[in-house]
Amino acid sequence: MARRPQRQLRTIERGILCLLIGAAVLLGPRFLQGTRWFEMVAGAYLVGWFALALGIALVGVGLFQRGKPDR
Repeated sequence: MARRPQRQLRTIERGILCLLIGAAVLLGPRFLQGTRWFEMVAGAYLVGWFALALGIALVGVGLFQRGKPDR
């Protein structure tokens, strides 16, 4: 079962990437004011919140599995 730690790290990495994408989508309109990208990014706020929730869940699962003993 040597693959288990690698799978946990991949889950945590994917969670961190989802967190970064969600933060970028939610914070993007603050930096894009006055550009034509503003409306597109501002309209995607639900996607940003979903990405944040998914990132938190993935990091939580990865950390939970990391603390779980191997059988």
